[in-house]
Amino acid sequence: MIKGAIIGLGKMGLSHAAIVGAHPKVDMVAVCDTSSLVLDAFKKFTQVHTYSDYQEMIKKENPDFVVIATPTRFHYAMVKYALENGKHVYCEKPFSLHAYEGEELVHLAQSKELINQVGYHNHFIGTFRELKRLLQTGILGEIVHFTGEAYGPVVIKEKGGTWRSKPEEGGGCLYDYASHVLNLIQETIGRPTEASGSQLKHIYSKGVEDAVYCSLKLENGVSGQLAVNWSDETHRKMTTSLSIIGKNGKIICDATEIKIYLKEPVKKEGLEQGWTTKYITDFAIPVNYYLRGEEYSAQIDNFIDCIVNNKQSVYNTFEQGLYTDKVVEMIIADAKK
Repeated sequence: MIKGAIIGLGKMGLSHAAIVGAHPKVDMVAVCDTSSLVLDAFKKFTQVHTYSDYQEMIKKENPDFVVIATPTRFHYAMVKYALENGKHVYCEKPFSLHAYEGEELVHLAQSKELINQVGYHNHFIGTFRELKRLLQTGILGEIVHFTGEAYGPVVIKEKGGTWRSKPEEGGGCLYDYASHVLNLIQETIGRPTEASGSQLKHIYSKGVEDAVYCSLKLENGVSGQLAVNWSDETHRKMTTSLSIIGKNGKIICDATEIKIYLKEPVKKEGLEQGWTTKYITDFAIPVNYYLRGEEYSAQIDNFIDCIVNNKQSVYNTFEQGLYTDKVVEMIIADAKK
C-alpha cells in the first residue's frame, strides 16, 4: 500500500478523495482544507486525519503522493513544497497561472524523478483516445482543418463573484474551460504555435471572459478554430468536441461517440466508405470505482499505477500541462493586440 493525501476539498477535491479512498493500492491518510465544515465531516465519518495547513500535513503524515485540487493561484507554492519534500504530485488543471512558475516545477519534478500528472481528464475518455489512434494511422489522409469546441452553463446570469470571476485565481472561461480543449488539441492533433484573431468575450461576467474564440496554427502546419463558451444554457453540462477534416474524410468526436466519414474505405480498420458511428461503450476504460464518469477514476488509477511501477505516465505530464499554459498566454497576448 502507498500513502496518499488530498489538498483542497472543493468539488474536484472531494471527487478525488472518494476515488483515492476507495483505491485498493492506497491508504488515504490525510486531507487538508481551510473549511472547518468540510473537515468536521471527515472527522465525523472517516478515520482520515484532517489538517488546515498543507505543510504540516506533509511533514507529519509523510504521504507518498499528494493530490492538489485547490484554486490555481495556490498550485505553484503547494506543488513546489510537495516536490521539494519528495512527494509524487497530481495537480488539477490548469497547471499554473504563469508559465515561468510551471517551468520551475517541471524541472524540479524531473530532477527529483517524481511522478507527476495534471488533471486533464479528456485523455481518459475512450472516444478521444480512439480519435488520436485513428489520426495516427492516417485514415483521413492529409489533415485540412480542425475545430475544437466546448459549451456549458457555468455562468448564465449576472451574479456575485467567486474564484471563477477572478483572473488572478485562475478564473475565466479561458483558464477554466478552454484549457481543456487546448490540451486535447495539443495532444491529439498537434501543438499550437500561433494564435490569431483571438477574442475574449464578456457576456455576464465583469472581471473575466465568458467565451473564447480564435484561430490556431499547429507545429505540423495544420490550422483550425477554437470556440468555447461557458454561458451557453442550451447544454446541461460541459460538452467538448473535436472535428477534423482531411482529404479522405472527416471525424467528429465527443465524450459519447465518434463519427467517421470516409471517401475511400480503410479495410485494415474495418471502416467502409461513408459514415461509421461508434460509441463510448466500445472504448470505455475499466476502473475499480466509478464516479462522475470512468475518466475521473481512470486518471487517478493511471497516476497510482505509475507510482507503484516507478514509471512516468505518457498522459498529462507537468510538461504537457505547462505547454497548455503557454498556449493560454499566447491567446491572451494575441487578444490584447
